[in-house]
Amino acid sequence: MNKKSKQNIEIRTLPLEELRINTIEEKRYIEGHAAVFDSWSETLGGLFPFREKVNRGAFGESLEKDDIRALFNHDPNFVLGRNRAGTLELREDEKGLYVKIIPPDTQTARDLITSIERGDINQMSFGFSVEEEKWNTEDGIDVRELRKVKLFDVSPVTFPAYPATDVGLRAMESYENYRAEVRSLEEQEENEKLKIIKEKQKLAYLQNKFRAM
Repeated sequence: MNKKSKQNIEIRTLPLEELRINTIEEKRYIEGHAAVFDSWSETLGGLFPFREKVNRGAFGESLEKDDIRALFNHDPNFVLGRNRAGTLELREDEKGLYVKIIPPDTQTARDLITSIERGDINQMSFGFSVEEEKWNTEDGIDVRELRKVKLFDVSPVTFPAYPATDVGLRAMESYENYRAEVRSLEEQEENEKLKIIKEKQKLAYLQNKFRAM
């Protein structure tokens, strides 16, 4: 089932053991992966449990056309980089969404670099809206494939988004649409079955009536 959802911004957070600081020509930069392709997430959604994965190529169109920022804690007051300024590199590689941030020489950025080096901050979130998705059910749980997304920002974060609340609320509309579609299909199938049963009963009645003549 493919649907285009409204642009409700969702946030996903991954533990990034590889989030690191490197240096090129005396410039320090932050790099890692903000998303991993074709890997099922933990169970998300709280009251609306589901799992999801990001399909390879999901970010492709957005990376080509959108103005994307790197922020700290998703706060627009703390801009770390921007793709159109050449201070944020984003690309899809074999693993997922690769991120390279060349941070400014500000106190916030310097403190962040120190915190990453110390291991105090090792997670990154990405803010996005869904443009194309596929819902299904596997092993008794609903699953969502993100096929095409619009990327707004990538952000090293102090605290990750809490999956049982944030994800559930933001994905609720899409989830409810999916469940409504499933119920509609189930009702159609049930109606078709009833129709077939009635047709068979009618045929049997006519056959019995014909034999009794």
